[in-house]
This record gives sequence, structure tokens and C-alpha cells, in this order.
Amino acid sequence: MICKVKYALNTFALAMLVVFGTSCEQKNESKKPNIVYVICDDLGYGDVQFLNPEHGKIPTPNMDKLATEGMSFTDAHGGSSVCTPTRYGVLTGRYAWRSHLQTGVLGGGAEFEPLISEDILTVPKLLKRAGYQTAAMGKWHLGFAVNDAEGNPVDVYNGKKRPSPAPIGSVVPNGPVSRGFDSYLGFHHSASMETVIKDDKVIDNMPTVKMLEFLGDNASEYIEEKSKEKDPFFLYLALNSPHTPIVPSENWKGKSGMGDYCDFVMETDYVVGRVMEALKKNGIEENTLVFLTSDNGCSYFPAKAGKLQKEYGHYISGPFRGSKSDIWEGGHRVPFIAKWPGKIEAGSTNEQLVCLTNLMATVADITNVVVPENEGVDSYSILPLLIDENAKSAYTSVIHHSIKGKFSIRKGKWKLELCPGSGGWSFPNDGRARKDGDPEIQLYDLENDISEQNNVYQQHPELVKELTAELVAIVERGRTKEGEKLNNDVEVDIFKSDK
Repeated sequence: MICKVKYALNTFALAMLVVFGTSCEQKNESKKPNIVYVICDDLGYGDVQFLNPEHGKIPTPNMDKLATEGMSFTDAHGGSSVCTPTRYGVLTGRYAWRSHLQTGVLGGGAEFEPLISEDILTVPKLLKRAGYQTAAMGKWHLGFAVNDAEGNPVDVYNGKKRPSPAPIGSVVPNGPVSRGFDSYLGFHHSASMETVIKDDKVIDNMPTVKMLEFLGDNASEYIEEKSKEKDPFFLYLALNSPHTPIVPSENWKGKSGMGDYCDFVMETDYVVGRVMEALKKNGIEENTLVFLTSDNGCSYFPAKAGKLQKEYGHYISGPFRGSKSDIWEGGHRVPFIAKWPGKIEAGSTNEQLVCLTNLMATVADITNVVVPENEGVDSYSILPLLIDENAKSAYTSVIHHSIKGKFSIRKGKWKLELCPGSGGWSFPNDGRARKDGDPEIQLYDLENDISEQNNVYQQHPELVKELTAELVAIVERGRTKEGEKLNNDVEVDIFKSDK
């Protein structure tokens, strides 16, 4: 059993210090913390050695150090098992299946339409109300148009399956800077990584192998620049790694001795270390809250996960079944580490159930900004969990969603899955499971069956009924949090079948 947080303080008094600082200090300068949110792309739970000590064979010293200096969560989940919907949830506090995106990720023509509507509250919009400067760097993958200088659409696909680099000087009229960020530097998604965008303009076409180092350089420079200013900042750093294309730079190629994927994870870890070193070097480490996570699980085939397990004993998902795309735990249970010196106890571990939709409510709690009732409807603050060992997660249940749009609900130790197989790419997928005669419903007791091997749905018919009804209610109410019923953007098919 993993140890729980071990420290006791007056929670109310500490929370007041966390949010406001002392009255004397507040008169002289803002004591709101800087917030750095690092979200890796396809980093598996088991890829962080600290979280997978027995079967994690990739050295990740910087992530491990972050965990020993902060709090690691062992039951944290992306809002989906693929990237676009999880990122939507991080920035809006709303499950993406409430939007028109019901399966998969944005691609093709759909990527030119922003998934985040212009009128919805986002985390950077909220933090700007609290006096923050806001910046996004790296992968966006939430949709934006690409136009030429005259405002005409640029067809980067031109009838092909993969996009060509957008011409330098092209304009992005509805990207991150139109959704609450003061500045942006990055790319849309992995297939168009060569196209580098600054704010709302294409500024470069860059080899993909340079992107990770480029993000590390610019994140470090941004931290140095903002450390000299009075206002707090929010940096949303969305790394391109270790997602495909798996392109470790020359300095990192061969470092792991286990192949390119492991080299790329090591380079990702190095960039995390650069960010932490920049905070320390510029004297703002003590007043900065850092989150490190991943959007979903590791992508099995590009990582050559079977070979890693067989030849090196490295398990990309740790003890969990499945990987990216799946409804099983390996698809959406992710690394989640938080560090905030003096507020979060170093080396602490939290076993409470949480979801990455938590960011909006958490930063609102920290900065004392009120979230309107009909915004951030699936977001709960984890500030109590960060500062109080006795706090209980407000996420009494979490909804999971696979790449095929298959639903699952987690409540306590129980997990109900409304599909016969993985709901994604892993074997057996739903079609194969159905051919094999597997039931259409899966129910697992994660307390006693963490690897989801023993489907007990037949033994607990009333529990299946109860969890199904709760899932239906959360979907149909348009929100998880209490409040008036809302409409989802489209009709949501909870029981979708690919028969």
C-alpha cells in the first residue's frame, strides 16, 4: 500500500495563507503563485520511474525529483484516453464529450474549427481576471484556421492525408490568443509540427527533431523574463513528446540503450528539469505551483511496448491494463505530480480519485476568483487535497471516454465499462471481444483487481444498474457539479455500439 500524506496543519489557516498571503505582504506585492502546467504527450504512467519502481526501466531523474519534492497522485485520470478531448477538459473544466467531438481527435478539415467556443470560460481567461499574465507553448490540437495574409483559407492538405507546412506569414485568427492566452508559441498537432506559430502568425517551418529543445529554450526564457515582473504568470507548456514522431535529438539518441522511444522519454525528462532549474535560478521556485502530467497513456505500437516489456522489463502502463486509446486504466490513468514549496509536503503521495478537469476550479480556489455557475461544470478544486491529508476528493465519480467514444464510470473501487473490449486499439478491441462472445458490459473491482482481469458484472446486477443510472444522469444533466440542468452541445449517445 502506498503511504498517504503525513502532516497536519490547521487547514483553514493554511488555506487563507495559500490564497491571500499575510496581510502585511499583500500590501506590498501580490503573493499569488505563478502556475506552470506541463502536459506531456502520450507519456505512460509506467514511464515515470518514481511511479513504477519495479517495472519502470527508463531513467527519469527530474520527474522523480519533482515527485520527491512535491505530491504524486496515484489515481489521476485524463478526461479521455486521447489528446484533443483531454486538453479541452484541462482548459475548460468540461468533459469534451459534451462538445461535438464524440470520438477520436481533431484532424483533417475539423482541425480548422476551434473546439473551444469563443464564449466559454477558459483557465487563462479566469486567471487574467486575477491579474495573471498567460502564455501557451507547444501543442494545441484544439483547432484553428490557417489563412493567408488576405484572410483566405490555406488548404495545407490539398487533397493529401497529411498536411504540408503552412506558408510563413500565414495568419491564425482563432488560435490560443483568441481563447485567453496573452501569447502563444507552438504548433497545432504532430502531423503539422513543422509549422511554428507565434501568437497568431506562422513564423517558421522547422524540423520536428528540433521542437522539444525549442520548447525547453523558450519556456526557460519566458520564466526568466517573467521573474523580473510583478504580476504572476500562468505557463501552459504542452510538450510534443514522447508522441510520434519519436525524434530524440542527437544528444539523446542512444542514451537509454532501449530504443528511440526511451531516449525521447529521457529527453522529455531533461526538459522538465530545465523548467524546474529556470524557476530556481530566477528566484521564483518558492512561489510557483508546478503541475506535471500527461494527456493520456503511452501509445503502444510506436513505443514498441511489447519489445520493451519482453526484452527490458519496462511496463509502459505500470500495473494497469491497456494503453493510449483504451477505456482500460492504461488508456487514461496518468502521471500527475504537483510541487508548491511550503504548501505541499515534499515526498507526499495522494491516492484520491481526481480528473485533469480539476485545473479551473483549483486555480479559482487559489486566486479567490469565482467561477460562474455554468462554467467549469466538471471541474472540482483539488486545493484541499494539496494542503490537507484528511481532505477527500470532490470527484466522487469520474467519467472515462475512449477513442471510439465508449463510456465508463468510476466510483470508489468500482469501474463500469459500456463495451466488450478495450474500446480502443488494444487487443481485444470491441469487435474481437464480441466475436469471442465476451459480454457487452465490464465491471471491475479495482481494489482487488487493478489490472482489470476479472469481469464481475454478472455477480453485481444492482451495482451495474446503479452505476449506469449515475452515468446517464451526469451526461443528461450537462454537468457533474451541482446546479441547474444544462444542454450538451450535441446529443450524446452513451450506449453507442459498433456492431
